[in-house]
Amino acid sequence: MIRGLYTSALGMITNMQRMDITTNNMANVNTTGYKRDHVVSHQFSDMMMARINDPGLRMFQQWGIGALNPGVFVDDVFADFSQGAFQETGNTLDLALAGNGFFVVNLNGEELFTRDGAFTMANGMLLTPEGGRVQGINGDITLPEGYIVINEQGRIYVNSEYVATLRFANFDRDGLHSLQKMNDNFFRAGEHTPGTEIPFEGSVVQGFLEGSNVNIVQEMVQMITTSRAYETNARMLTIQDGTLQRAVNDIARRQ
Repeated sequence: MIRGLYTSALGMITNMQRMDITTNNMANVNTTGYKRDHVVSHQFSDMMMARINDPGLRMFQQWGIGALNPGVFVDDVFADFSQGAFQETGNTLDLALAGNGFFVVNLNGEELFTRDGAFTMANGMLLTPEGGRVQGINGDITLPEGYIVINEQGRIYVNSEYVATLRFANFDRDGLHSLQKMNDNFFRAGEHTPGTEIPFEGSVVQGFLEGSNVNIVQEMVQMITTSRAYETNARMLTIQDGTLQRAVNDIARRQ
């Protein structure tokens, strides 16, 4: 019975974590380049239960009751890197990536990755809104004044003169799973990311931004499902607590 209390409480904690992820996805439904998070749950190993020392049985004889699962827990949270819808802006410094891959940014000396191509310029340097320096194949990108054109390969022309080429990063499945999500739509290389980089095979679309890949309807359905699961576990916890209280009181009276 007490084990049931722990199982129900664990279910409530797991659903609270699920709700946190769902609400964060919904809050970023309009965030440029945002990738929704998924929650992966894992169940504890089943325990085999047996009756021992029952009255009328021989000493230490055991009767099998069956398997019991102690509950589930959040095993992993990972980002869904599927493509978001493109939104036309007409801004020459707004870039979207069609296909897999990331822009590379240097922020405070650290190399980061992002799908958010809403870039700006300051003192001729191509920057993210947070002040990160957008990286080209030769480092920081500095552009002269003039009419900017960026082709599908990421080559940058100013007044029809070639200036620089954007640097991109792309990873295999293990590398993507290892990336660590940070604030401001950035990703950081994880422990297993090195050695998983593969060639960039996407293309750049100038004058567009990639929207969030969050489906608000799916997230609302997930929120309702999670809320009901939490309420069920809370109700079971209350029932088991009441049953335990009655058992203790009845035993106390008989004593």
